[in-house]
Amino acid sequence: MTEENKHRILGIDPGTSVMGYAILDTHLNKSDVVAVSVIQMKKLADQYAKLKYIYEKANALITEYQPDILAIEAPFYGKNVQSMLKLGRAQGVVIAACLHAGMEVYEYSPRKIKQSITGNGNASKEQVAAMLSRMYNLTDASPYLDATDSLAAAVCHFYQHKLTFGTQKFTDWKTFIANNEKRIIK
Repeated sequence: MTEENKHRILGIDPGTSVMGYAILDTHLNKSDVVAVSVIQMKKLADQYAKLKYIYEKANALITEYQPDILAIEAPFYGKNVQSMLKLGRAQGVVIAACLHAGMEVYEYSPRKIKQSITGNGNASKEQVAAMLSRMYNLTDASPYLDATDSLAAAVCHFYQHKLTFGTQKFTDWKTFIANNEKRIIK
């Protein structure tokens, strides 16, 4: 998106079986959901085939929706090292596709994402999904929590970088009004 203060955010919840994605349009302090879904890779047995598929799907999303920002969930540090490596590779493939397209890339921890959506960094995936459903009236959202997790990453970025009414600072109301006459309702 090229208009000032407008952005299209691609939110990704990386995975090697199911990867969630969301597209969020933002303008100043408003946001609208364009798409929320998942990419399934359960039928692909080979890890390298999955990485190739993720790369192709990421490029297809970039081509179709033309986002300018990627907000991606960082892999969760769990006990299974192999799972971490697989998630890290999936995340890296998406990041590479987005960087190649000239997008800005931002990574958020699962805790930071949950905190920004629910106010609780320890919230469950179901609580995050319920909050997003209420916020955006998601009636036909994907049944996969990976989809709402990807939307949560995009919304988290929006909240972290939300632009207010311009970037200029004012020291008094008189100066503010003089510089913002178009915004005054008479």
